[in-house]
Amino acid sequence: MDNDDVQIGRILSRREVLALFGGSSVALLAACAPGGALASPSPTATAQQTSAAATTAATASAVATTLPSCIVRPALTEGPYFVDENLDRSDIRSDPATGVVRPGAILNLSFLVSRVSGSACTALSGAMVDVWHCDALGVYSDVDSARGQKFLRGFQNTDVSGTAKFMTIYPGWYQGRAVHIHFKIRPTASSEFTSQLFFDDALSTQVFAQAPYSQKGTQGMTRNTSDGIFNQSAGKLSLSVTKSGDVYSATFDIGLAS
Repeated sequence: MDNDDVQIGRILSRREVLALFGGSSVALLAACAPGGALASPSPTATAQQTSAAATTAATASAVATTLPSCIVRPALTEGPYFVDENLDRSDIRSDPATGVVRPGAILNLSFLVSRVSGSACTALSGAMVDVWHCDALGVYSDVDSARGQKFLRGFQNTDVSGTAKFMTIYPGWYQGRAVHIHFKIRPTASSEFTSQLFFDDALSTQVFAQAPYSQKGTQGMTRNTSDGIFNQSAGKLSLSVTKSGDVYSATFDIGLAS
């Protein structure tokens, strides 16, 4: 497997988030903006510019505590393995052509998607949430040797509470990448937000001691801190996973600005 692509954005500071909300036509926001640094006052700024900067800083300080935490999520690369299969299903474990379920530890993954406006978060219904990831042995469907198969891919539309739920398996690993799940959120046909979710290394090591993961083991597995894409996330895309019996569960909150 090839490594995923390079960073497509950077994490914004709280002040930069406020600046974005203060502008017009803010598109999708997950605490990330493409390109270089935003402008800041230079040492030769005029008194008027300095005063304006001070006002902005004061506003940021006053409003910072009211901004919803759901916006602090960085965008990350889509990677080379996205295929727009248009599979409307909650249980993504099987190949739809054969019905064969990909083996692995069950993972119930939920997304809570909000629309951010000012300092408020409201549930965003009708957003299309796509999920795709490799199987227990690090294989993606519909690419390379698995072309034509569609396991571990699918989408759900968020309900009135902004929730989209998936039943999948705990993903395996492949060379050069930490354990991760890709996702894409499309609030409209012309807008999208793409990123990745990560797992605690210690938990992954425990899971990979089980079959079928144990066929591959963990020798050569990339840890989070050695993954350049994980390091772009500032730890804000790591799932908090719970276990009940043999089933793992995780919920991810994210806000999108309109």
